[in-house]
Amino acid sequence: MNQGTNRVNIKPGLSVGIVLKQDQKSGKITQGIVKNILTKSSNHPHGIKVQLENGQVGRVKEIHSK
Repeated sequence: MNQGTNRVNIKPGLSVGIVLKQDQKSGKITQGIVKNILTKSSNHPHGIKVQLENGQVGRVKEIHSK
């Protein structure tokens, strides 16, 4: 189960792996730190949409423990 589908698991400052819109076909993961959570609902089947500190936006596929 992908923890990235539940908003409660995601907080600003968390290290995550996301899939950018243009990488959805390939599934390429981009690593980064969460700046903002963009999904308003408590969960999303494709992953919660976030903005990373570098400005990139995508859906969370993996959460890295500290």
